[in-house]
Amino acid sequence: MAERFIGFHRRYRLHFQSRPRSVLKAAGDCLSGLMQAPANRKDMERMEEAVAGADEQQLQHMLSHSSRDHQAVMNQVALETDQQLGGGEESCLIIDESGFKKSGGHSAGVARQWCGRLGKVDNCQVGVFAALGRESRVCLVEGRLYLPREWTRDAERCRKAGIPPEHRVFKSKSQLALEMVSHQRRLGVRFSWVGVDGGYGKEPGFLRHLEAMGEVFVADVHCDQRLYLEDPKPEVPQRQRPRGRKPSRLKIRTPSVRVDRWAAGQPEEAWKRLTLRDGTGGELQVEALHRRVWLWNGEEAEAKCWHLIVRREVDSPRTIRHTLSNASANTPLERLARMQARRYWVERALQDGKSECGMADCQVRRWSAWHHHMALVFMSMLFMLEERLRAAESRPLSSCSDIEELLRHFLPKRALSKQEVIAQMHKRHRKRQTAIEAAYRKQRLVARLE
Repeated sequence: MAERFIGFHRRYRLHFQSRPRSVLKAAGDCLSGLMQAPANRKDMERMEEAVAGADEQQLQHMLSHSSRDHQAVMNQVALETDQQLGGGEESCLIIDESGFKKSGGHSAGVARQWCGRLGKVDNCQVGVFAALGRESRVCLVEGRLYLPREWTRDAERCRKAGIPPEHRVFKSKSQLALEMVSHQRRLGVRFSWVGVDGGYGKEPGFLRHLEAMGEVFVADVHCDQRLYLEDPKPEVPQRQRPRGRKPSRLKIRTPSVRVDRWAAGQPEEAWKRLTLRDGTGGELQVEALHRRVWLWNGEEAEAKCWHLIVRREVDSPRTIRHTLSNASANTPLERLARMQARRYWVERALQDGKSECGMADCQVRRWSAWHHHMALVFMSMLFMLEERLRAAESRPLSSCSDIEELLRHFLPKRALSKQEVIAQMHKRHRKRQTAIEAAYRKQRLVARLE
């Protein structure tokens, strides 16, 4: 496996070979470090301690200051993932976001915002990610850092974080998602539908943009989503009086309903029992409702007629998901429910990325460094995908954790003497002491200003 890992890195050398040789070596060391450094501590310092010949300063320079094109690396990951997972009826592109807890206010995009990993608002960075999947296999293929408005309104702050001028324009997470869907299509990545959670499904404009792009979507929506059970047939009302302005705005006469209230009023016999997938904990069984419904944004000449799927888990009937899809009208409920359930695997991919590939351990501040780090994480995840597919018949339970453990054992390790281990510990202590002293100095300065 170690030889395959080294050969895997060579497939990407074209993205590094025009740079100084130290950058090519540092990229390989960083990729190895994502596998060899201890779990949840895959920073540059720990990589230097674990990888034979690695140098912390070279690793930092490669991430923060090299001019390599992170998008070109992500593009190759996407195309090679497509060879493994794309082109099938079950191939899908799933969009999701993830937060990364950060201290201070200098890292690009950091702000007090919702962090899903912590389940609360906290100081963090947020990335929007695209994953290509088929059945139970999935791999991250693109990621973009979200910049809150407080960043895009502060040109000097953006300059210090190395954010290119063309990216200093506010883009919502749904805009970033649409750009990634479009980019993957232009690359030639093959998927049959796009899946999103309620954070994106709640935005009517986002779903309409996807449909206008020719994409089939399966989108969770919030419980307060309003819809129509009959076609509202928008029309401009007739003038009622000879005087006054002629009516020009579309009106409807059909009342809308909240999706959760409609579902709560359905009889028990309306729910259909489905088995969505097999798992290590047994079959995932759910009960589901299905209906064709209409949605109208107040401006369209015709309301959109889409599928509504309401799903509750058999073992947890209070866990209810509401989903809209513009799939063809004759798509059966079972297929729609299976499509909706596929979002589970991108959540697992993000979990593996953070637990096994150091996705959340990036200790850098610059815009380019964040994207360079993510490109290397995606490379690691693609290697893990290839290894799991290679072993699908002989070792069907192989996990990303298994592959990381094997690589940590078989890749060349830094040989450390007793004195070197102690020296590394002292180096970490010096850094911690410097950080502590800086914090106290900042406190004293603030106190004097007050």
